[in-house]
Amino acid sequence: MKLVVAIIRTHKLDDTRGALASLGGTGMTIMDSKGFGRQKGQLEQYRGAETDVDYVARIKLEMVVPDDRVDQTIATIIKSNHTGKIGDGKIFVYSPVSVMRIRTGETDDAAL
Repeated sequence: MKLVVAIIRTHKLDDTRGALASLGGTGMTIMDSKGFGRQKGQLEQYRGAETDVDYVARIKLEMVVPDDRVDQTIATIIKSNHTGKIGDGKIFVYSPVSVMRIRTGETDDAAL
């Protein structure tokens, strides 16, 4: 199993969630996030004046997926979010040590 973390544009959440659900995903955690990378923030209009915003609003998705679905999950996230422009996002893949379902006490793959 792997922990897949994706940082995506806020308006791409519904497309991404729908595409992942079609893979049979069992769930994900969704968090509002702010940050910057190569995009270095953005200019926004506020009451007619341009304001430099240092941090860009993003969505952070986290999901634990079985090893045999990691590549398909990553490909789906990329397909749902690729625009070819700076700021499309990032994907990180981690190896969790253990997973436990609190309600039943199931562990690892059974807890997914």
